[in-house]
This record gives sequence, structure tokens and C-alpha cells, in this order.
Amino acid sequence: MDLNCDLHLHSPFARGVSRRMTPEGLLAASAQKGIEVIGTGDALQSEWRKAWRPHLENDLGIVVLPTVEVQAEGRVHHLAFFPDFDAAEAFGALLSPHGNSLTTEGRPHVHLSGGEVVRAAHEAGGLAGPSHAFTPWTGIYAAFDSIAACYGGEPIDFLELGLSADSSYGAGITELYKVPFISASDAHSPELHRLGREFTRIGVDRPTPAGVLDALKRGRVVMNVGLFPEEGKYNETACMRCIHHYSLAEAEEHGWRCPEDGTPLKKGVHDRARELSGGTPRPRPPYLHLIPLALVIAEVLGLGSPTAKGVRRVHEALLTAFSTEIAVLVDLPVDEIAAVDPAVARAIGALRAGRVVLHPGGGGCYGTFELPRD
Repeated sequence: MDLNCDLHLHSPFARGVSRRMTPEGLLAASAQKGIEVIGTGDALQSEWRKAWRPHLENDLGIVVLPTVEVQAEGRVHHLAFFPDFDAAEAFGALLSPHGNSLTTEGRPHVHLSGGEVVRAAHEAGGLAGPSHAFTPWTGIYAAFDSIAACYGGEPIDFLELGLSADSSYGAGITELYKVPFISASDAHSPELHRLGREFTRIGVDRPTPAGVLDALKRGRVVMNVGLFPEEGKYNETACMRCIHHYSLAEAEEHGWRCPEDGTPLKKGVHDRARELSGGTPRPRPPYLHLIPLALVIAEVLGLGSPTAKGVRRVHEALLTAFSTEIAVLVDLPVDEIAAVDPAVARAIGALRAGRVVLHPGGGGCYGTFELPRD
């Protein structure tokens, strides 16, 4: 069976995360979204584990997978997934001599190399790999030029693409030819335009945490679903202050300083991926670009907020008719959606066909999109 998996999110015990992130709220939002496997996030945090334990088995049938993000050498972030909380705690015990606040901080920092973090995850019975690999602040390719430079000889089990990249960005990087790519929301709040904004559809034999890990280990990614890379905050090279965008050649010509205000330029994910790509792009599972349903509705209605009352009304009507947001965005025929809302159906048809005008993000500012008005 194919399951929609969002395996990267955070708890209120990590910095910058909404207090509305609760297990109950995440499960309810996952059911509305159509997420069938949800990562706990922050699985080393003892209070967060305690909050999740009553919900590991739930009436919604959602598989709950213990997950955690750890910052290590070079400020690089790494994701680790486990079959149960016992394995996550064993991972924490291996890391504890090398960092403070392992059980209190949602996203702990450890004084270890990436290879040592992944080795500890493997010893504890889990899988691990780089988070948002191309992100210019805490991605592996911000600090290192290769997987081997970060992880040594320890094999990674997957690579998370991040919000500013899709599969095409890594398809020509030879060292990644055999590495499964995953997509995930990195949600810091439970709203449906955050949770599940990116997810991975994985073919599993058993709808259990161990079954999901086994499928991922075997590379059974059916499809990646996520934002257009241009919507990400760091897609193009840009000034961090005035947000003016530059080509790679222009940035190099200006010594990586904005000629307008002298602020350092932040290299975009698109440019970094091109630097790293030296091989023939290898085929990958399909990558479906989507925009969260509330944002699509807001664009159709000409409203500025995905939480506006008019947006919520249309959103609720669609979920009442079709159960989940993913069904509406990804799976249902457009003519079925049109029976409820023709304008939104036309927008979704345009979205699926790639008829979207994109204004790329950069310099820490999200990109924007426009859908055809016909």
C-alpha cells in the first residue's frame, strides 16, 4: 500500500515553534490533510515523548513514527527516524556525552561529526540522513562539498530535499544516485498550509513504523510531493537585506556583497545544486509540485490570507465533500472537484499542469505564485 508520509516537523520544545503543536492537534490536522504517517519530531525531548505515548495507537489509524532533527559539526542538521521510542532513547543515550540538553531541547546540538550522528542512529536501530540538504544555512551542502566530507564512510539512508529544491536539483549529483530523496514539511505550526505542504508517498508492506522504515531503507519512494522550488526562501542567490536577486556570475563579480548596500549575498539553492551536479541526471520517482489548498483558494478569491473567513468556508466545503486536502490537490479528477467549486477546480487543473507563474524566493524571502485567471 502507498502511504503519504510527513516525517519532519517540530514540537513547542524547539525554537520558533507554535504552542499549538500538540499530538492531538497534529493527528487531527493529518487526518484532514491526508497524511497517513506522521513523524513525531523532537523524539529525544522527554516531555514530548510523554505527550505522544497515549497517541501512538489512535482511532484515526495514523502511523506515528518517532523522528528527531539534530544539529552537529558545521551547524549541519540531520534527521533520524526510529521504529519506537525505546530506539529513540537509545540514540539519545549514545549522543548524551556529546551535547547538553539532549532531553530538554527539541532540536539538540551535539559536538559530533555527521558520520558519528548517523552511526549512532544505526546502532540504535534507526535510519538517518541530511535535513533540507541544500539549504544555505544548515544544509549539508552549505558546509560541505560532498556526502563523504560530512559522513565519512557511514552510509546515509535518505536525503531530505528541503522546501527550495525538488528531485531535479539532486538528480545529476553522482554521489546521490543511489540515495532515496524524501520531502517533508518541516512544519512549525499545525495549519494545513504548513503541515504536509511537502510529503513523500512510500510503498509499504506493513502500516507500522517498522514497515515504513523498511520501505524507506529499500528505496520504495513512489512519489515526492511538494512546493515549487521557486517558492522557497533561498531558491535564488539574493541580498539578505534588500532581497535583490543576482545570477551566480554577478554574485562572484561583486565578491558576494550586494553592490547596493554592501550586505553579504546568500547563495541560492538553485545555484548550489548546479555547482554540485556533474553527472547525467538519473531518473527519479515523480515529483508533483503543489501549493497548499488554502493558498490556492486565497489566490482564486483574491484574498491575502489563507486563514481568511472566505477561504475557510470554501476549504471546509471541499473537505466535507472529499475528506482530505491531498485527495483534492493530488488524486481526484478535476471534474469531480468542479461539482463543488468550479473556480478552485480550474485552478487545481492549472496547478497540476504546471501553468503557474512563479516569482522565485531568495535572501530569506519566500517566493510567490500566480495562477491563471481564465
